[in-house]
Amino acid sequence: MPAVPSRLSAVAVALALVLAALLTAGCGSSNPSYCSKADDLELAVQDLKEIDLSKGVSSVTSAVSKVQSTANAAVTAAKKDFPTETSNIDSSVSALKTTVDKLPSSPSATQIATLAIEIKSVVDAVDGFVSQTKKKCD
Repeated sequence: MPAVPSRLSAVAVALALVLAALLTAGCGSSNPSYCSKADDLELAVQDLKEIDLSKGVSSVTSAVSKVQSTANAAVTAAKKDFPTETSNIDSSVSALKTTVDKLPSSPSATQIATLAIEIKSVVDAVDGFVSQTKKKCD
């Protein structure tokens, strides 16, 4: 009969190890959720900086759409911790989206200049956000 307590002990130890492994696996990265969202946004903005207007307005529309969706996710995840930076992203992306929505299929030089200014505003807002989040994410 002495074998029963040792088996129970072995089972208890095994269960404790499995439970600890599950809890550790569930925790994953200790970084806040906005860290990966900031990375995604940074990549989307990189694509925006590399648009080629010679390919038409649709390339701009596509890039802005990607930035807008990744910006929304990043802002939602980080608004509480970075209210100023996320507000800057919201306003700059909104202004860019408005400008792009108004672009004709053959934009004028003035419209392209306005677009460039709006893109720079988004890039600057995202750069500010990324530099702040990296302090908490690295």
